[in-house]
Amino acid sequence: MNHWPPGKWPAPGPEFLESTYYLDWATPEVGAFAERAAAGETSAIGRAVRLFYAVRDGWRYDPFSIRLDPRGYVASTVLKARGVFCIPKAVLLTAAVRAAGIPAGIGLSDVVNHLTTEKLKARMGGKTAFIHHGYAVLWLDGRWVKAAPAFNIEMCQRFGVRPTEFDGRSDAIFQEFDVAQRRHMEYTRDHGLWSDFPYERVERDFREFYPAELFAEAPDERFEEGVPVR
Repeated sequence: MNHWPPGKWPAPGPEFLESTYYLDWATPEVGAFAERAAAGETSAIGRAVRLFYAVRDGWRYDPFSIRLDPRGYVASTVLKARGVFCIPKAVLLTAAVRAAGIPAGIGLSDVVNHLTTEKLKARMGGKTAFIHHGYAVLWLDGRWVKAAPAFNIEMCQRFGVRPTEFDGRSDAIFQEFDVAQRRHMEYTRDHGLWSDFPYERVERDFREFYPAELFAEAPDERFEEGVPVR
């Protein structure tokens, strides 16, 4: 696995098309998902856009699902989940676009979420910072493009957040403000690009930064049913 710091964009070498333990696109399940979601699209950009929306809206965003088990970050395992958070969705999108022949890697950044819920904030020890927010980074039309499929459309509507849209040509990252022009998401640090998912680094940093409660069993309520904190 290779890592490039922010601003040091690599050439789209063969490592960005490999099937790995986490990005296991060569498995029948991931390959079939990618083929089905991108069916009929002949261009790389068209396939990437179709796959982005399939992942964005096909899995509910659920920050209560955060666990420190490497198996939960394997693309073929994510396919079987009902709700996941940003990193597993980024892993699935990265694997799926590789299955469609598009070079892709994993990007990680720290963000401050100005819109959360009482229960999530408590599980995070009162913090609003999300370290290692994950997104896919795709090689399209001769350049690297970021695509964050984390927030499904239903969750965006529930919280009054502008959904992240992707056209395959511009970065698709979280919006800074919600539909009421309140501060929503603030990117604070870019950690760069990886050719595979760096689980060991994420696990180490999560354990150091967050209380153990964040990784415990999920509460009875769904995240989107919680009381928003603004």
